[in-house]
Amino acid sequence: MALQCGADIIDLKDPVQGALGALPLEVVTEVVAFIHAKGPSARRLTSATVGDLPMQPELLRERVLALLQTKADIIKIGFFADLSAGLADYQPCIDALMPIARSGAKLVAVLFAEYEYPSTVISAIGNAGFYGVMLDTAEKNGNTFLDYFSVDEIKAFAERVQAQGLLFGLAGSLNLQHVASASEIAPDYIGFRGGVCMEHQRKSALDSGKIRAIRRIM
Repeated sequence: MALQCGADIIDLKDPVQGALGALPLEVVTEVVAFIHAKGPSARRLTSATVGDLPMQPELLRERVLALLQTKADIIKIGFFADLSAGLADYQPCIDALMPIARSGAKLVAVLFAEYEYPSTVISAIGNAGFYGVMLDTAEKNGNTFLDYFSVDEIKAFAERVQAQGLLFGLAGSLNLQHVASASEIAPDYIGFRGGVCMEHQRKSALDSGKIRAIRRIM
């Protein structure tokens, strides 16, 4: 349905398992193969997530390497944090993923609007050879980036990301009404889940009408 309704990127995750819940590897492999079988003219990019994992370097490295075997085009890694513990140190995880990123794998670091990150995290991600940075929400309670930042603040953030040569994406409870504000920030892509599902429920089935409506105005 997502292909038929014009989605440019097919994002593979299990919303029941969390903000970035992972699908089983065999399911990701099956979907990627289905899309590849459509042929070059109809093919769309695929992305998949390693899941809501703790920031443990070797665990992240192992999951990324396993997900690469599915042939998904983009792999997303959530940069989670303990909100009660102050600023987290992401450098060990970035260092562990650096050889994979520099080998050509398209890794996207997912940062969350609810968290505060070290001022150096964007440059560290860029230096490691990541493909992009995405701003999402960790708590799926209907809040979007607009509940945490002004449009101007997100524009400045996007400029910092893109200045590192990274793609910048926006997601997190976005729907049709948010497209104009999100587009004003000029991200490289915008992600939707609940906003293209029945009754705007992210764990529900896709709604073809919502996908087509968003496609028409983007």
